[in-house]
Amino acid sequence: MRLIASRGLRGLTHRAVDQAAGLPPGSTSYHARTRARLIEVTLRRMADEEGVLEESVLMTADHDLGTLADLVAEFTHTAIHRDRDRMLARYELALEATRRPELRPLYDRVGARFRALARTVARALGSPDPERHARDLIAWADGVIFDSVAGAASACPPSLAELRRSARDLLSAQAARSPRPT
Repeated sequence: MRLIASRGLRGLTHRAVDQAAGLPPGSTSYHARTRARLIEVTLRRMADEEGVLEESVLMTADHDLGTLADLVAEFTHTAIHRDRDRMLARYELALEATRRPELRPLYDRVGARFRALARTVARALGSPDPERHARDLIAWADGVIFDSVAGAASACPPSLAELRRSARDLLSAQAARSPRPT
C-alpha cells in the first residue's frame, strides 16, 4: 500500500513490489501472475487489515455518546495520521474500481464493513434511521480523511481534540433527532 500511496497505481508493478519488499526479481509474479491479480491481492489485504481495525471499535462495551464520539474521532485520527498511506492507496483503488468492473465487488465489500460499523454506531445512539445516519457519518469521516490526506487540509490535518469535538457535534445532532426513551 505504501507503494501505491507513493507512486499511484501506475507504479504498482511486479518489479516495484519485489524491490520494495527486498525480494528476488520474479517473486511477486509467482504469487500474482497478472497486474490485475496484484491489484486484487492488494484489495484483499486492505480488507483484512481494515476488518481488524473495525472489530476493535465494535468490541467496546460502553456505547454512550461521548465514548462513541471518541472512538469515531480516534478511528479518523488514526486513518489520517498513522494510516495515511493506506488511505491514499484506498482512494487510488476506489478510482480504479470505478474503471474496472471486476474490482467493484471486492472494493464494495471493503466499504460494506465501514457501512456496518457506521450503522452500529447509529444504532447505539438510538437512531430511528440508522441507514441515513450511517451515511452521514461515513460522509463526514470520508470527507475529513480525504481533505486531510489528499485535499487542501493535508498541510495541517486536524488534531485528535479537533476531531473529537467535530465527531461529538455530529453524533450529538444525530442523537437529538432520535426518540428519547420514556
